[in-house]
Amino acid sequence: MQKRAVVSVVGKDQVGIIAKVTTVISGNNINILDISQTILQGFFTMIMLIEINDPSNLETLQEKFKPVEQELGLKINIQLEDIFQAMHRV
Repeated sequence: MQKRAVVSVVGKDQVGIIAKVTTVISGNNINILDISQTILQGFFTMIMLIEINDPSNLETLQEKFKPVEQELGLKINIQLEDIFQAMHRV
């Protein structure tokens, strides 16, 4: 069953962030449905909406981001879209 998840990326702006994050995503055969990124006073922020086949693989995907987080000093979080929406309801 296809589910959607939200990936957020925050860190100091530097070359290669988008390339390395999207390489992990495409390397796991995951489709990016939407992407938004901006730089706020030297801080890079990106939110992506991705489509995943197996929601139980989110922890595995989070682990695959660890080397990118460590190399670039980023914080990368993944949450199922419905959980994200429930947490951010006004």
